[in-house]
Amino acid sequence: MSEIRLGILGGGQLGSMLCIAAKKLNIKSVILSDDENAPAQKFCDEFVFAKYNDKDKIYEFSSKVDYITFEFENIPYETLDELNKLKIVSPKPSINRLIQHRLAEKDFVNKLNLRTTRYVHIENKKDLEPLSDFLPGILKTTTMGYDGKGQYPIHNINQVSSLNIDFSKKYILEKLVKLKKEISVIITRFANNKYEIYEPIENIHEEQILKYSKIPAEISPKLYNQSQGWAVQIAEELKFIGTLCVEFFIDRNDNLYVNEIAPRVHNSGHLTINAFNISQFENHIRAVCSLKQIKLKKISNAKMINLIGNDIIPYRENTKLDKNQFFFDYLKKEIKEKRKMGHITILEND
Repeated sequence: MSEIRLGILGGGQLGSMLCIAAKKLNIKSVILSDDENAPAQKFCDEFVFAKYNDKDKIYEFSSKVDYITFEFENIPYETLDELNKLKIVSPKPSINRLIQHRLAEKDFVNKLNLRTTRYVHIENKKDLEPLSDFLPGILKTTTMGYDGKGQYPIHNINQVSSLNIDFSKKYILEKLVKLKKEISVIITRFANNKYEIYEPIENIHEEQILKYSKIPAEISPKLYNQSQGWAVQIAEELKFIGTLCVEFFIDRNDNLYVNEIAPRVHNSGHLTINAFNISQFENHIRAVCSLKQIKLKKISNAKMINLIGNDIIPYRENTKLDKNQFFFDYLKKEIKEKRKMGHITILEND
């Protein structure tokens, strides 16, 4: 069999872990990133530094690879579409265009008769004034933004004037649910009705950034099955190829809501590296490179702790861990507040 070369757009920690998984499968990885200091260059076989609209570099990148994927959804649609004319891009660029726009994403989910929180499109400050029944809510930019960026919690209408909101951008206002907990379901789809699905993961956020994840999630069997079923339905409707994450809210009455779809490997799934026979990263590569699908098996219960900002320092200075603990350093050049620098996974007995 000839050597497979996988192109990955984006050079952050998710790209790094895709490169590590590719190496395990004897697949060469080529990263294209607009960040000269992208940490994934320390893990890939070849690194291309370029802006995502640099056509010459895009063509050079595509000539080096057999398949193309991406590590995060904010890659410009035009770049993915251009690359898709040259090599297979998975998941397909049209999915990214849909998920990049929060309003389109919510409309898509609702058309599947799956529950989301109430939401409304906001174009200017005046649009907010008659919407007191949507409060408390969270105002989000319809495009871009992650880890709390471009998001404004609003508890009452008088608060709007004190927020520094750039209304040259468009927004969506989502009504907050009386939240009991948050979970995510990660699924890798290989073809029609061919997929591997991980058990629901329970997540805790701090300042809108994921801090802890664990399996098993403390949820009812009904919610376990419902969340997995909804994830399958979304992946099938999108005809998705690769790994997908669906984030859910659960309210105090045990109602399930789709919060967001991430068309890629996901931070909450880092624990799959150690807790399952096949990680979300390896499954993604298997799917996008048309490799064999292997039945998923759980090895252990687990919890994952994100190391944010200075949290990483004690682990870098003393890496002595228990045998059931696994430290991952993303090797980011600069420590910044609210920046994900690494994570710890702890395997736990049943």
